[in-house]
Amino acid sequence: MPEIRPFRGLLYRDALDPGRVLAPPYDVIPEAHRQALLARHERNVVRLILAGAPEEQGYAEAGATFSRWREDGTLLEDSEESLYVLEQAFAHDGGTLIRRGLLARFRAEDAFHGRILPHEHTRAAARDDRWRMLLATRANFSPILLMLEDPAGRFDGLLGEQAGDAPLRTFRDDQAVEHKLWRVTEPAAQSAFREALETAKAYIADGHHRYATALRYRDEHGNDGAFTFGYFTPIGAPGLVVLPYHRILSAGPTPAAVRQALSEAFRLTSASSVGDAAALVACSPALHAFALAWRSGDAFVAEAQPAGDAWVPSDEPPSLRALDTFFVHRGVLPRLGVADDAVGYVHSLTEAEEAVARGAVAILMRGTRVEQIVAVAADLESMPAKSTFFHPKLPSGLVIHPLAI
Repeated sequence: MPEIRPFRGLLYRDALDPGRVLAPPYDVIPEAHRQALLARHERNVVRLILAGAPEEQGYAEAGATFSRWREDGTLLEDSEESLYVLEQAFAHDGGTLIRRGLLARFRAEDAFHGRILPHEHTRAAARDDRWRMLLATRANFSPILLMLEDPAGRFDGLLGEQAGDAPLRTFRDDQAVEHKLWRVTEPAAQSAFREALETAKAYIADGHHRYATALRYRDEHGNDGAFTFGYFTPIGAPGLVVLPYHRILSAGPTPAAVRQALSEAFRLTSASSVGDAAALVACSPALHAFALAWRSGDAFVAEAQPAGDAWVPSDEPPSLRALDTFFVHRGVLPRLGVADDAVGYVHSLTEAEEAVARGAVAILMRGTRVEQIVAVAADLESMPAKSTFFHPKLPSGLVIHPLAI
């Protein structure tokens, strides 16, 4: 079981509008957005989660700013040790979905124990960045998103019970996601959440670099330093949405060359636009499928036939072979003469359309399914970079978790 504990969270004082002082996770904030958040409010949490240049100075400034905001009452410590329930309501596929989860202090542990399982490679530069920021602030501002086994719906039921009262915080973010936060202080309710986790496995969905940083902090400070900050949500919840991460080639092969390379092993279907290609591939039933689009207007969907499915070696783990991203990177890109380091990534269709308009080639992907993520994690394997984009993102700064030591 993931070991969870209540804690005294730090929250912005009531007079500050959450919509002006909170931010997305650090890794989805490009520089232009960072500047916009800085301009939005002088106390925006982006000052604490994302160092500007020069970075060494930025880490020190983040630590000093965090200390100052605690001293001047910008951030206030809760009076009781609490767990927190966060609900996010958002538009998706023409309807509204709701995702609920529990914010808690939890003990980070190695994957070989089989209780908390990652699915993604981490990069040294990003790990170093998170390490420096953690040492500067000694706090977690963005929770790690974990998917929790909950076959009987017990954990989900507990979340629903807590969401029945008036929320502690409500706000609407830049993506039109409605957030509601509840504090859980009753010992019986806290115990019920702990008991619901007794036999559950948790799978890291988002925040692998922060989790790796938590393990490093544990290794340097002992077991009491292993506690970090997480958001636990049931795997089967309808609001657990994974969007695709599209691939962008700044200098890719021509449409004719790609057609020639794929024609014998794929079913190719022409599309009228980038958006049309993305829509067609999203509903493809093929074992492996992707789409390509060029500024010339050429676009088509490629659905693998049995000969194409064999492009990935059979000795690779089945959980990886099932992934479109693994199939594209191991089987398709090498045959197109494209190296992995020539690939860029965008998660929105608008960004893909803009890249194509600038002359790039877009490889449009389907979203990775939750059950695929669980299978890869259970095999202790790692997906290619940018295989998942969980939506909506969890806000940074809504509840801040001071480190245990």
